[in-house]
Amino acid sequence: MLKVNNDNKKSKKRVITVVALILVTLLIISSVFIYYEYFAEKEIVQEKKEETEIIDNRISPLENQGIIVEILRIRDRGLLEKLITPLSRSWKTKPSFYYILKIDDFTYVSKDVASLGSSNEEVFTGWDTIFQETKVMKDIGEENKTSDVTITIVEQLKKGILRRRTQDVEREKIQLVYDYRTGRWTGDDFLEDYDGYGHYLGETFELWFRIYQNDYDTDSIPYWTEVNILDTNPNVDDSTLDPDGDGIPTAWEWKWGYDPFTWNDHTHLDPDIDGIENREEYQMAKYFADPYHQDIYVEADNEESIGLFGILYPAAIFWEESQQGIIERYSEHNINMYIDNGWPDTPRNGGGEILPAHKVVSQDAGMMLQYYLHHFPKERKGIFRYAVIGHGGAFSHPSLFTVVDTTHVGGASLKARLFKIRDGPPTQRAWRVTLGAKFMHEMGHTMGILPWTIEGNDNSSSYATPFTKEWRQYRDTWGQYYSVMNYFWLASYMDWFRQLFDYSDGSNGPPYDQNDWIHLYLPTFQTDSAGVEDPTAVPPAYNLVNYKLTAEERVDSKAEGWRYDEKLTETLTGSLGGYSPVDPVDCNWRVYVKENKTNEDIYDIKIYVQPNVAPTYSDYVLYKEGNVDKDQLQFYSQKEKINEVEHLISEFKTEQ
Repeated sequence: MLKVNNDNKKSKKRVITVVALILVTLLIISSVFIYYEYFAEKEIVQEKKEETEIIDNRISPLENQGIIVEILRIRDRGLLEKLITPLSRSWKTKPSFYYILKIDDFTYVSKDVASLGSSNEEVFTGWDTIFQETKVMKDIGEENKTSDVTITIVEQLKKGILRRRTQDVEREKIQLVYDYRTGRWTGDDFLEDYDGYGHYLGETFELWFRIYQNDYDTDSIPYWTEVNILDTNPNVDDSTLDPDGDGIPTAWEWKWGYDPFTWNDHTHLDPDIDGIENREEYQMAKYFADPYHQDIYVEADNEESIGLFGILYPAAIFWEESQQGIIERYSEHNINMYIDNGWPDTPRNGGGEILPAHKVVSQDAGMMLQYYLHHFPKERKGIFRYAVIGHGGAFSHPSLFTVVDTTHVGGASLKARLFKIRDGPPTQRAWRVTLGAKFMHEMGHTMGILPWTIEGNDNSSSYATPFTKEWRQYRDTWGQYYSVMNYFWLASYMDWFRQLFDYSDGSNGPPYDQNDWIHLYLPTFQTDSAGVEDPTAVPPAYNLVNYKLTAEERVDSKAEGWRYDEKLTETLTGSLGGYSPVDPVDCNWRVYVKENKTNEDIYDIKIYVQPNVAPTYSDYVLYKEGNVDKDQLQFYSQKEKINEVEHLISEFKTEQ
């Protein structure tokens, strides 16, 4: 009996031990479960909360919230068609217009000027309001996230027999949404859009504008962006600070989408392929420069009169109508042309100077060098082309080395205006058209259409006596090249009545015609020429061309310390899907990788692009910089950073 009892006791102990182990195991499991379900989740939430707490979602804690809209320039687009219309007189009538600015529920009408009980109606009268800037400021309710901004341009048309009545006609309406957190706007205009940021190309009017807000440190980077995106001090002006030492301050880099804390090669970056690199775009910001939109800058001076009362050689004038016609023609192809023929606040020896005159100026004589050295500011070389409006002689030619950045446009003499009948009828309208067409011809040379690129360009056979065998032969061949680059049309009886004021659109097809517009290479004016032009050479001067290096060899030599990567180039071109920074021109791409990267604060890769504009010669230019990780290309994106912060804010609000 004793033995049985002992066995029972042992059995009970085993059962109790097993049960205890099970209970302990369950207790441990439940404890772990409770920890992860309650405490760990609470810690994760707390981590998210702490992470979100570093986001300061305030919009204007340092400054009374307000918005400022600057209307920088309005240009009427209707002059050119009136100017090239035979017998037209309407080109003499300047338009009158004003704008209406609506900010949320507030409306401002620019023509209604009132102050201290007095009022008056003032409208813009003219083709262009450049340097007639105006602004409107509006107080905004504190912590407003966005404002709706609408700019309407209204033209006043004269009505009635005596033209004393006016009719107001709405021509353009630009609708925008301004974001007080980022200082950016979207809608009918946005960063990197087709016609440029702060620039709207309408059907009848063209507008340049700027929108910003009250900002405590006056650097135009809003408080929300400084504390959440850039981690900069909202009390310090970042328009002068350059933390990455690349020569461009934080404010400009933020505006145009660059990382202010990573060194960029702004000396060579030229994403719009216009020959104006980012350092120069920054320098030209006050003159509407946009690093993502092609701009052409020209400084133009005028020769003085010669002789008694200047009868035979009157002072050369770059007529406003000629300038506006030129600007409009380039505008039609989404290129902004800016001509300084007397701008205010320019450097010493800026545009509009009256120069000592010569009856004839030639490219192989020294007069243009004198003008170039003493009347063209050093700080403008490489940004502006230099043009002189004078008497005899018309050409584009290098002043220094082989860079074609200098032009002379003759035609101011009485002989040229009245007796050179092949240039067109001796009328005020025709003189303006002829000057504009000649100017476009010389500009075409500075953009790569040179005597050795297309045979119809500058071909002297167009001067043959009309209706002779030689003349008819040229008419039936290169006469199909309907361009101001072709002397046959620029200076001949063939287009005497209407007068050509355009490059060819290529509609007559090969072998004699080409679309000049898609063969322009804007950086030609700062690129070593592929040939040295002999003044006595007769086009086509193909024998003058000597390509010592191919475009690929030239970019290889520029990218010292970087290695061309064919695989990454294929990856890039595959992701681009036919994209071109110069629409509609095809482009070639090359990706280079840093060979010995020793600094993590610089980029791994450089991307070069070459517009395929042959027969015009073009180089590769630096388009973009970035990094590479496991054969994946990575680029800095402000939009992604903004989206990340917005996501965290949204997540935190949802959890609350």
